[in-house]
Amino acid sequence: MTVPDGIRFHIVRSGSGPAVVLLHGFTGSTETWAELQSTLCDRYTTIAVDLAGHGKSDAPTDPRRYSLNRFADDLRDILDSLAVSRAAILGYSMGGRAALRFTLRHPDRVAGLILESTSPGIPDPHERESRIASDMELADFIEREGITAFVERWEQLPLWASLAGVPVPALERLRAERLGNRVQGLANSLRGAGSAADPPVINELAGLRTDVRIIAGELDTKYVKLGGLMRASVPRAEFDIVQGAGHMTHLERPKRFEELVEGALGGRARQGAGWA
Repeated sequence: MTVPDGIRFHIVRSGSGPAVVLLHGFTGSTETWAELQSTLCDRYTTIAVDLAGHGKSDAPTDPRRYSLNRFADDLRDILDSLAVSRAAILGYSMGGRAALRFTLRHPDRVAGLILESTSPGIPDPHERESRIASDMELADFIEREGITAFVERWEQLPLWASLAGVPVPALERLRAERLGNRVQGLANSLRGAGSAADPPVINELAGLRTDVRIIAGELDTKYVKLGGLMRASVPRAEFDIVQGAGHMTHLERPKRFEELVEGALGGRARQGAGWA
């Protein structure tokens, strides 16, 4: 699907029923949600989107085109093209930040919000400066050394230590998904949509009027803390901590993750969410 300024987004749509948008994390793609789409397709219309620079979506040359506020408007245009007036939005990590931006920017289009391992941004200015510098260095590394070297470096981050217990076939699919991305797309995504690229939204969360389900893995202590912070800031939020999981709960504890997602979506359906 092509948005008005000519950027093309790859979408995988399946199933029928109320609409659920699925947004992957950094280095991911629509492949992140293949199993979840299969689980939900008999009750919901799932719409997985490759974010700018990821998967099969376009990778613009201008890092500013990757900003999450721009993507929020892109997602509005995507839903318009699909004749979807309202949808539940599920976002993981960077996709969770994108889901938050969309909800704040277009609240009338959101029937419910599910956030997995999501940050509301970095409020401390010194921490933001440090993270921006780190992301710029990593973007330069990607351009200098290429995707394979980057993925090897990325996989060594402590954030992924809890993936050690994930079955080998699932890890192989994850690695192939990461390697399937492009140099320009990942580098510019870091520059334009890194976790410190946009101002934090924590002070805007009190204005959310939709139901929010927050999910974090117990081993991912940073995001457990962030999840608790968001839970305290959002009027209608629930917070689930997944035992034995880290940052990637959908891969580390897939059955539990599916239960939480289906529970959140089922609650919306029972309440008559008014989805298109």
